[in-house]
Amino acid sequence: MDSNDTDTLLALVASLLTEKRPDPDTILEALVQCDGDVEAAANLLNGKADIKTKKRKRVGLETWLEKSSKSPRISSDGPSTQEESRNKPPSSSTHTRLLPVVDLMSVLQPPPSPTKKKLVQLPPLLLTNPDMVAENTPCTLHLSVLPPELACKLFYTMIAASRSWSRNKWWLFDRVVESPHRTSFFAREGSGPMQEAAQHWYNGRMTDPPSTFPSAMEEACEIVERVVNEQLKRRQRFPLEWGAGDTDGAWRANVAASNCYEGSKESVGFHSDQLTYLGPYPTIASLSLGTQRIFSLREVIPADEVNDRKARTFNIPLPHNSLTIMHASCQERFKHSIPPQQAIDLFRPAFPETPGADIQSSNCRINITFRFYRPDFTPSCTPRCKCGIPTILRPDMKNRSDGKSDRYWWSCYAGAQNDGKGCKFWKVMDMKAEGRGSDFHKTYLRDDYSRHLLRFMDTRSEVHTGLHFERRS
Repeated sequence: MDSNDTDTLLALVASLLTEKRPDPDTILEALVQCDGDVEAAANLLNGKADIKTKKRKRVGLETWLEKSSKSPRISSDGPSTQEESRNKPPSSSTHTRLLPVVDLMSVLQPPPSPTKKKLVQLPPLLLTNPDMVAENTPCTLHLSVLPPELACKLFYTMIAASRSWSRNKWWLFDRVVESPHRTSFFAREGSGPMQEAAQHWYNGRMTDPPSTFPSAMEEACEIVERVVNEQLKRRQRFPLEWGAGDTDGAWRANVAASNCYEGSKESVGFHSDQLTYLGPYPTIASLSLGTQRIFSLREVIPADEVNDRKARTFNIPLPHNSLTIMHASCQERFKHSIPPQQAIDLFRPAFPETPGADIQSSNCRINITFRFYRPDFTPSCTPRCKCGIPTILRPDMKNRSDGKSDRYWWSCYAGAQNDGKGCKFWKVMDMKAEGRGSDFHKTYLRDDYSRHLLRFMDTRSEVHTGLHFERRS
């Protein structure tokens, strides 16, 4: 027997002790008195029996085992015959000596943690037609939505306007970043308080008053409104959505954000739109003109499902004159982007900019997102943070629930423009306490909307106003 066996016996006895652990000499003496029986030695030590020790020459357990194997054992009942000893079951001490060497690390180390289920990462899925888009996302795709000549006219109008558009800048992680595309904002004529809302439209930065819709954009907006409202009639509305449960909960665009992506590298990363003036479960209609680009959608997996599945990316090619409607729940569940591409096809308009002019190819994509800023989320009722600027509204995307009790919060966004410094203001939105939602909607339809229409009419000529009123009534 080597010294490792002695250490093993000492460790086994020590592991069975319930009282204060004695020194190794005492444990070894107990083993000697108990003929190497581990359990007996532990019981002896646990019973606090006196163990008489005497000075003697220090020997290893292997020496003791060698001596004890040579000396015959005598039973208390008298000597036994060779036949009896052959049939007698082995004693506990003999059994102990035959135990294999135990790896103490395997006994003392904690059990391994349960193996996590390996999740399959599905590859990006290309959605090439409207049916695939509707099946996999909370969006609908509508091709050739505008008359071809109007689509070209609006494209030329926005390309000319985009030369004066700017790239937005904001603070992110202690440095100023710049958006990789040009952008601008428009408010519909007669939109009233939405003119003020439009001045806070991007990253908490006060901007100049927005331009009104050009005539081609106004004409396109009326067509887009009809398409959107036809779609809303077929969809189940969410309780927190504007117009839920109301037959007159029509969607009417009053502002539009426009972006110009020039070439294949201009892009925008994954994001969800701020809901500060859109409110919960908004509907956003995105019109694409010019060069075809990919529109990517990726779901934000709820916290209680991250161990069960991974997010998948859906890529939707958006050709010229196509309308993508991001329906209610898209901003709560998905993030979207326009990724850079290796190459793009040049867009060649079907009509010249002016009669008789040459048609020039373009590498630009114009995107116009028509939005409905809700009257119960006007700037006057937007909470302000300690920095003194309007807060932004965001959904709790990782802890969404049933569409009825989803949470949203107001938070400071001053740091986007104030050298990255904000006040860390944070507040959960309470629709009822803040006077928003269905009750406001009913009052708005009964009283305020008629006054809103009259104000809208006052901005037009008598003939044009009458025609517009017929469309809206």
